Amino acid sequence: MGSNSKNPLLSKDGDMIIGGAFSIHSGVTMPSMSFTEKPKSLICSRFNLRELRFAQAMVFVIEEINRDSSLLPNISVGYRIYDNCGSRFLSMKAAMALMNGQELTAIECCSGQAGVQAIIGESESSPTIVLSRTTGPFKIPVISHSSTCECLSSRTEYPSFFRTIASDYYQSRALAQLVKHFGWSWVGAVNSDSDYGNNGMAIFLEAAEEEGICVEYSEKFDRSEPAKLTKVVDTIKQGTAKVVIIFVAHIEMNILIEQLILKNVTGFQMIGVEGWITAVNLITPTSYSVLGGSLGFDVGKSNIIGFSDYVVKEFWETALPCLLTTGNTSQAENNCSRYQDLFPFKNYNDDISELRYTNNIYNGVYAVAHSLHSLLKCTEKQGCEKDQTIQPWQVVESLKKVNFTTKTGEQVWFDSTGATAAKYDVINWQRGPDGEVLFKQVGYYDASLPPGQQFVITAKNIVWGGGRVEKPRSVCSESCSPGTRKAAQKGRPVCCYDCIPCAEGEISNMTDSNNCEPCPGEYWSNAERDKCVSKVIEFLSFTEVMGVILVFFSLFGTGLTMLVGILFLIKKDTPIVRANNSELSFLLLISLALCFLCSLTFIGRPSEWSCMLRHTAFGITFVLCISCVLGKTIVVLMAFRATLPGSDVMKWFGPLQQRLSVLTFTLIQVLICVVWLTTSPPFPYNNMHYYKDKIILECQLGSAVGFWAVLAYVGVLATLCFVLAFLARKLPDNFNEAKFITFSILIFCAVWITFIPAYVSSPGKFTVAVEIFAILASSFGLLFCIFTPKCYIILFKPELNTKKHVMGKTASKSL
Repeated sequence: MGSNSKNPLLSKDGDMIIGGAFSIHSGVTMPSMSFTEKPKSLICSRFNLRELRFAQAMVFVIEEINRDSSLLPNISVGYRIYDNCGSRFLSMKAAMALMNGQELTAIECCSGQAGVQAIIGESESSPTIVLSRTTGPFKIPVISHSSTCECLSSRTEYPSFFRTIASDYYQSRALAQLVKHFGWSWVGAVNSDSDYGNNGMAIFLEAAEEEGICVEYSEKFDRSEPAKLTKVVDTIKQGTAKVVIIFVAHIEMNILIEQLILKNVTGFQMIGVEGWITAVNLITPTSYSVLGGSLGFDVGKSNIIGFSDYVVKEFWETALPCLLTTGNTSQAENNCSRYQDLFPFKNYNDDISELRYTNNIYNGVYAVAHSLHSLLKCTEKQGCEKDQTIQPWQVVESLKKVNFTTKTGEQVWFDSTGATAAKYDVINWQRGPDGEVLFKQVGYYDASLPPGQQFVITAKNIVWGGGRVEKPRSVCSESCSPGTRKAAQKGRPVCCYDCIPCAEGEISNMTDSNNCEPCPGEYWSNAERDKCVSKVIEFLSFTEVMGVILVFFSLFGTGLTMLVGILFLIKKDTPIVRANNSELSFLLLISLALCFLCSLTFIGRPSEWSCMLRHTAFGITFVLCISCVLGKTIVVLMAFRATLPGSDVMKWFGPLQQRLSVLTFTLIQVLICVVWLTTSPPFPYNNMHYYKDKIILECQLGSAVGFWAVLAYVGVLATLCFVLAFLARKLPDNFNEAKFITFSILIFCAVWITFIPAYVSSPGKFTVAVEIFAILASSFGLLFCIFTPKCYIILFKPELNTKKHVMGKTASKSL
């Protein structure tokens, strides 16, 4: 069908004219450019029923306004509707025709009056931009019913543009929220290489990044570039993303779906926009295999009373002038030839129930009518001032202030950008009981509602893409379970990551955690690394095996010492007990018993008192013990000196002096302990540094100087005792204690010399165990070395327990 811009496709005269621009055909065939003759007109092709319905809606609304006595009562409204055939060239040509009127030549005096008061159209953003830019300098208002490009919101560039639909700013962001709602973090994106597609996709990509959604690929194509279209289809097929955002107009979607079907691209969850999601002409016998289960946003359904009957009957009888032609048949056929593509749809009304932009056209035409009503100062009784000249800029200013309620109860007004409030239905492609394709509403989006309440969807009513029963998954990497964290893969989007287990002492208790959180000081991570649990508290207890063994040997040593003491008490009058200073022997046995018992203070949960007691008791009892041994050694030396002629040394180290020496040595240690306890005493301490997963309950020394002073003093006394005993080991005596004391002190010193490095290097409760072992070992050494020989004679060699035997050997050697 040829295009002729001087004659609109549909027209009707009236006092006020409203222009219309639609792509009733969606393609053009370029004529031959041989330059040997005048080029022929462009040939329109690919009839578009959807756009025809828009034209029919515009005619229907104008006829309804003309019948309304309350709106423009004595004014008739006419229309001029052009078919742009999806061509921007024809769109500009139509704009010029609408501005200039139908005169082909300029008259002598130009009135400056535009041919129309407003223009309804177009359906796509790119031709609407052409239309708005062309009419913009003349301030002719353009009202679009479906041009959603955010770029048209600029009042600086498009001061006279209005639309009865929201901009893609809201739709694109709503798409990102929809994807986030279903947990899809890995998507593909395809858009038409046009103002509509490029701007809409740019807003979506920005919103997706804010929502943490990654885009595997973002491809675009133009309807006139087959190579790019092929690349887009191949990218979708080879991509790993199972969800694809398709931001194209319905004409581009027609072309894209053909290629997707051709290459058998199925199994993807398609997410659409208002440009194509409810386009009836996309429904073909094979398209459902690709688009079945698609989700997307669209404007609300049309609910205009009487429109269905109008498009079937009245439109064909009143709007097409060729059908009213009288005369012969050949003349009628000639007049109707330019409408031949329309006639097959004369009685077709199956698509009426799915029309969604008709209401926008309805609101747009009524907005123009209300603006004119206001400018012409119309009243129902007196009518309108018909002689008043209306300038286009006046209509623009009046449209900015328009605010009315339609017969369907919808309030119409324009915001500061010339758009209406953003309200969308969430549409899902489903099959009905009879196999027909249905556009089922499964939710809605309303930008006017408070945040958090704008988006509502009923997932149970959704049929998913690819015939899936369950919601498809589309992620680059599977979710990281609690106990792990996400680690970005180098060179890939943030949605592509590896799951790394949390380190010891750290946890993550949420899915897809970016970081692992360290546990507080007294807690540690469990084996799964998803919970902080209390650290194991470690101390040497009475109930564990090591504690039981040490308690046994401590009590065994105490009992053994007591038995020796009882034996000595029973045999206190025998020569062997009397000859070895029985008083110091009994005091030594008491101090040894205390040494065994003091090891018990090291076992059990440390407390403030037990920490102070264990170290001071150890220091004092051992000094008491060594003091007794030292006294016995001095007694041996003094006794030898006393046997020499003329020696009275024993009067200087008699029983009183022995008691005083022991008391003095012990008091010195007591003084050291008192100073230690008053300045910086030992205290219980939770050691969390040695083990990461354990708390060691130990006694902190407080003042290390005090502790080592106590040990040093014990060591000094032991060394002095060892030297004196070593000197007296060969004294001529049948029962010389000096050699036994030498062995006992030698064992004592060896134990405590090895104790120091073992004490420093032992971990945790083993530090305490080493200290207890040293105490028990040195105590047993003193007990066995000093008292075993005496007990042996008392129990098994009583014949040797005589004064004669004890003194006999000495006498014989002295001779």
